[in-house]
Amino acid sequence: MSDEMLDDELSQMYEEESRTRKILDSSTLHKPIKHLRAKKPVAMSSSDTVAKAVDVMRKKKIGCVLITEKGKLSGIFTERDVLMKATGSKDYATMKLAEVMTPRVDAFQPDDSIAFVLNAMHVGGYRHVPVVDHEGRPIAVISVKDIIAFILEHFAEDVLNLPPSPIRKTEQREGA
Repeated sequence: MSDEMLDDELSQMYEEESRTRKILDSSTLHKPIKHLRAKKPVAMSSSDTVAKAVDVMRKKKIGCVLITEKGKLSGIFTERDVLMKATGSKDYATMKLAEVMTPRVDAFQPDDSIAFVLNAMHVGGYRHVPVVDHEGRPIAVISVKDIIAFILEHFAEDVLNLPPSPIRKTEQREGA
């Protein structure tokens, strides 16, 4: 190995050691939710049909749409609403979102803490929560996946360096 290659390798090692790792502690969870990579919301009207909403959710690969009236949040329609409220009912093509949406949804502001939102999601059993501005207009949707991604940023090396499949003990004895 040449001296230049060895020097490059050593400098990389020292750089890696000097990089600060993100630390996940209670202060991290008290950061505002604006630090999450939340998605822009897809908004629909309560007079739209369930079929239209499901089609939009499928095409955009999202788990919910926000229901707005005059630009302000009035409810949410999620995958769970499809399963629990719409399935087995009348025709989706004519059923209105107003019949099956969740009204009076808990909404959060960009400066609310991640811990506060995480607690609300846990207690309420929510997988998606809307973020609104001070006038009640939707600006983002936070999903459980967004929070997991934020937490995993703090353990990136530990997660990314895992083997492709878990190491398990064999049930059968090997050999002759």
